[in-house]
Amino acid sequence: MQIMKIEGRVWKFGDDIDTDLIIPARYLVTTEARELGSHCLEGIKDGFPGQVKKGDIIVAGKNFGSGSSREHAPLSIKGAGIAAVIAFSFARIFYRNSINIGLPIVELESVAGFKDKDLIEIDFSNGRITKLDSGEVINFKKYPYFLQGIIKAGGLMQWAVRR
Repeated sequence: MQIMKIEGRVWKFGDDIDTDLIIPARYLVTTEARELGSHCLEGIKDGFPGQVKKGDIIVAGKNFGSGSSREHAPLSIKGAGIAAVIAFSFARIFYRNSINIGLPIVELESVAGFKDKDLIEIDFSNGRITKLDSGEVINFKKYPYFLQGIIKAGGLMQWAVRR
């Protein structure tokens, strides 16, 4: 399988970012990813949706994505242009919903060394994150091949159609 890599700029968030903070309930009248993305995390970082560049990466603390089981939260992240989310831990339903819609996520034992605007590369095939400014390498448990396939296909439904 081809190596799956993402390179992007970090947006750093703290602990306990729940689905209502990711996408406030008043915007749940649509499932259109770009529309949801235009409001993603708007209550946490001023102007965040308008400042995100396609390919940026969220790094957060523990319990990211707790709350609702709806797919709106990971859809809004993907719709904002975020290429991946790294966190100390994720709510399980958010983890699975992210994979299902093709949003790659990584759990790390520590996210303390990341800061806003760090430029990083995530190598999902080999389980490595490289901080491009310093060359520091952080290892993580790599995705099994079938999950890499789901992510590369753009989500579970697209993967199933191709199979």
